[in-house]
Amino acid sequence: MDIEAGIFIIYMVLGYWATGRTIYRNKILIGTGQAIFMQRLIMGVLLGWILIPIALLVAIFGRKEE
Repeated sequence: MDIEAGIFIIYMVLGYWATGRTIYRNKILIGTGQAIFMQRLIMGVLLGWILIPIALLVAIFGRKEE
């Protein structure tokens, strides 16, 4: 595996994680497991460039729960 493929896989994993921490936080998802996984993965890849920094900031500084 070359370095670009490795970086892209890491980006996909972080994008998937960030999507769950930002867009789908406190949401109930209805559908098949495969459909939910693919939707989150695609959103993470497409919007990861903005979601990853936001999710990292939320993870570092936290969000006040009311």
